Parts: sequence; structure tokens; C-alpha cells
Amino acid sequence: VNAHRFARLLGTAAVTSWAALLSAPILIAPAAAACPDAEVTFARGTDEAPGAGGVGQQFIDALRSQVGGRSLGVYPVNYPAGDDLAPSASAGANDAHAHVRSMVATCPNTKLVLGGYSQGAGVIDLTTIARAPVAGLVPDILTADEADHVAAVATFGNPSGRFLGAPLTELSPWYGAKAVDLCAPGDPVCAPGALLTLPTHDELFSPEHLSYLHNGMPSQAATFVAGRL
Repeated sequence: VNAHRFARLLGTAAVTSWAALLSAPILIAPAAAACPDAEVTFARGTDEAPGAGGVGQQFIDALRSQVGGRSLGVYPVNYPAGDDLAPSASAGANDAHAHVRSMVATCPNTKLVLGGYSQGAGVIDLTTIARAPVAGLVPDILTADEADHVAAVATFGNPSGRFLGAPLTELSPWYGAKAVDLCAPGDPVCAPGALLTLPTHDELFSPEHLSYLHNGMPSQAATFVAGRL
């Protein structure tokens, strides 16, 4: 091959290479692309199927309709939600805390929302306000830095009243102002009284405790939370 022909071949190869580079798709780092503007971590109630549960899904749907064009992720707490409440809720607190820790590390700009219904509300208590084991429930408290990433908390039928004598909104200096803690009229699970006993099966499945599915409180909580995002 003479010098002129070699130069032409080299030039053609270079142009072909540059064209291939220019036409290749540009890949975006998946971690950055995957971070939503806000994310709901929700713990379902006792004996509900895995996922956010009925009350949780109503809350999430109502919130999604109020956040405009912002993206909203959902993490259903991965825990048994079984009838053996103490170990079940404690496991939920471990999972919820682990997920929040992961989100703070990988998506520090995402505004986090914590939520729970019934036993799931107890899971959120164990990550936010419970400072010591009570009735077999073992807390797994968020650190101060992790708490700073939590924009809002929404709980329904929360048993904190019977264990700690007050709702979450009154008990926590970190979360009180950014929390909505709703108790339906006559709900025995969230009625105050410092009973220091776990809710019974009859209480957990009483009409009053099941009323959140049709009493409008999930939408009420969503309006509060949307105002915090």
C-alpha cells in the first residue's frame, strides 16, 4: 500500500470511528436517574398482603395527585405484619430504618415520607419516638441526620397512645411539627390510656379501626404531607 492510499484508508477509518462515537447512546448513571423527588416508606396493617396495604395505597394515591409534576417513589416496608405483634413490628422497624439509611446515602436530595397504619403505625413509632423496649417491641431509631431527611410522617390508628400516653405529634421534638397522626372516633387501638398492652385481635379488626378505608383520613393526611414537600 503506497503512502497516499494508506492515508486515505486511515482517514476513512477515523471518520467511521468518530461517527460511531457520535451516534452511540449516552448512558446516564442509574443511581442519579433513579432518585425520586419524594418517596413514601409505608408499613401496612396486621394481616394485610405485602405492599402498602389498603389505607397506605389510598394515602399514596391521594398524595400523588397533589404533588404536581414531581416524582413520587414508594417503598412498602418488608415485614411480616403478622399476629405476633412484638417481633413482627420490631422486624418492620429494622427494615424501615435500613431503607431510610440507604436512601439518605444514595438519594440525599429525596424528601422522605414515613407512614403506617395500625401495626404499621407502630413500626413508624419504633423508628421515630420509642426510646426503649416496651411490651416486647424493640425500637430501631433513626439518627439525627437521617431524621433531617424526613419531610413528613403520616400514621393512622397509631397505638402510641396506649403505650406512651400521647400521639406521635406530641411526643417527638424531631417529628412533631412535621407529623400527622390520625385516630378515628372510637378506635380502641389509638385511644389514649397508657395501657402498656398490645392491641387484641378484636380491637385490630373492630369497625372503628377498619374505618380509615372509608373515612377520608388518608386524603386528609395526604394534604398535610403535600404541604411539607
